[in-house]
Amino acid sequence: MRKLKILCTNISILKSYEETYENLIKSLKSTSYVTVNNVHTIVLAVKNKNYREALNNSILSLPDGRPLSIVARLKGVKNISRIFGPSFMEKALEWGQEDGLKHFFFGSSEKTLNEMIKNIKIRYAKALVSGIYSPPYRESFSDEENEFFLKLMNDSGADIFWIGLGAPKQELWMHNNYKKLNHGVMIGIGAGFDYLAGRTKHAPEWMKNLALEWLYRLIQEPGRLWKRYLFTNSLFILYIFLDLTGIKRFD
Repeated sequence: MRKLKILCTNISILKSYEETYENLIKSLKSTSYVTVNNVHTIVLAVKNKNYREALNNSILSLPDGRPLSIVARLKGVKNISRIFGPSFMEKALEWGQEDGLKHFFFGSSEKTLNEMIKNIKIRYAKALVSGIYSPPYRESFSDEENEFFLKLMNDSGADIFWIGLGAPKQELWMHNNYKKLNHGVMIGIGAGFDYLAGRTKHAPEWMKNLALEWLYRLIQEPGRLWKRYLFTNSLFILYIFLDLTGIKRFD
């Protein structure tokens, strides 16, 4: 899988959801993990070496944010498309019905997980859900807790483990724990559970095409997201300008 470096992060060059799904199926031959990248994760990786290492060691690094595909084109890579994480999860549930994929959902609250499972049963009646678990809401887990979580996952026999702990926690957790799986691929999906549960709405297509999905999410969750978008988006624009003009290189 070819990758393109955007600032410090290697992003997979993917043309479609179908190609992404095909690569996911191939990756099931060994234990691995997938990251879903946007402006927020790219900027965090510039500042944090451990987080950068976690992103760059993933088997697939999806270009989730529309700005990433725009920057890729500015760098001369034309055959790259935005792969929106929550939409990819929905397509994997849909297409996985025929392939017999088994899914495990880890993260978020019990209420969100239960609402999501209800919607999965309605929309993807043949999807195989091997397990769900809502871990304690805190910055880190103990070794004993991680051992318990991984036993649940391994005992479930799942193929895909959707990890909804939020960035940067989920990427660091996957990087530290994916090798302890007996089988399968972890995918850090962030707010994907909220979308499938119906708690967060998808932006209109015209806003997605204009790279304004961040604005639609900000309108829905202003209290939680305004500071992140104000500072992170500003830093991203600055860093990209410095990188494209050659004033500063990001390694």
